[in-house]
Parts: sequence; structure tokens; C-alpha cells
Amino acid sequence: MPAKTDALELKLEAILFAGGAPLSVGELTEKAGETDYRVVQRALRHLVRTYAGRQTSLEIRRVGDRYALQVREEFLPAVHSVQPIEIPPRTLKSLTLIAYHQPMLQSTLVKMVGDGAYQEVQELTSFGLIRAEPKGSTLELSTTARFAEYFGIGSSRPDEIRQFLAKKLGLPTSSDAPTVPTEPEDGAEAPTGPPAPEGPTSPLAS
Repeated sequence: MPAKTDALELKLEAILFAGGAPLSVGELTEKAGETDYRVVQRALRHLVRTYAGRQTSLEIRRVGDRYALQVREEFLPAVHSVQPIEIPPRTLKSLTLIAYHQPMLQSTLVKMVGDGAYQEVQELTSFGLIRAEPKGSTLELSTTARFAEYFGIGSSRPDEIRQFLAKKLGLPTSSDAPTVPTEPEDGAEAPTGPPAPEGPTSPLAS
């Protein structure tokens, strides 16, 4: 491997470590001071393979069309034992929407709350509160058993979590509550879902 590529991989690793949020190839190209995204893309793919084959608690994971350096899922409990979860109000709002509409696509969440959803999904995944599985060009989001345990919900089943949230929000408690469509029709606005007040009044903060 050329020395330049080695140096680029180290630079990309440092950028991902310090970024604090998933970054696209375009963003990584700009931050690395490169002009050809294809060179960055090749170095990034090699770096992903290097981490996958390395005995380490970290991984570089693709999050939609972005990449993030994060703790592997099996090591999250150890991290949480020394790092209590602190969920910002905006992230709590996204978590409420995911929990109510699960399974939902990350692309739909982005349309509902904006590009900040990428970072929020990354944070919620790192907390072990949601799982994000690849689906097409995006991710499918759903809550974990840890989510139910953390918020004191008696079940980790999506329909019962929806019932819990509907009751907290004063919505009809039918288990037939509609879910968010996988993709809004062209020209249609993305659904806003249940209101998720920010701050301590959020149903998941009480």
C-alpha cells in the first residue's frame, strides 16, 4: 500500500474519532484536505476492513451514507457502567418517534426532524437504546431490550411500547395505531408522528 494511502487512513481514523457524528465521504474528503473523493473512498474501505479484522473493541460502521467510529455493540454495557446515559432533549424527541413508529427508516426520521437525525441515531445506537440495521440505502431503526429496561417499560414488544407512549401522550391506546410509511409519496410531507415535547415533559423523561 502506498505511503500516502497509509497516511490518509490514519488521518481518516483521527477525523472519525474526533468527529462526534457520522461523516459522509464528501465531508471526509474535505476535512482530510483531499480533492479526489475516490482516493478517500478506497482508503476508507481499507480502514473498515482493517478494523473488522483487528482484535479491538471499536469498529467503523456505515450509517446510511455516512461512517462512524464507535464501540462495538458487545462492549456497550462496559462503557455504560462507567458512563451514565445523558440524553439531550432533541435526541430524546427522536428516540420517542423511533419507539412509537418502529420499525422506521432512518431516511424517514431525517425527513421528520432534519439532518441532525444522523448524529442522534449514532448516539442512541452507542447507548444501546436502538438498533440500526441496513435496509437498502438507509437503516431500519427499532428499540432494544435495554430501551424498555432503561425507561421502566414492562415489555420490549413494539406494540406494547406504542401503547405505553400513546398513554403518556394522551393518544388513543389502540394497538392498531398507524405506523410511519416506509417512504412518503412523492410530493407529500413526511408525517410528524406523535408530539414529542422537548425537555423534562417528554414522555420518556418522566
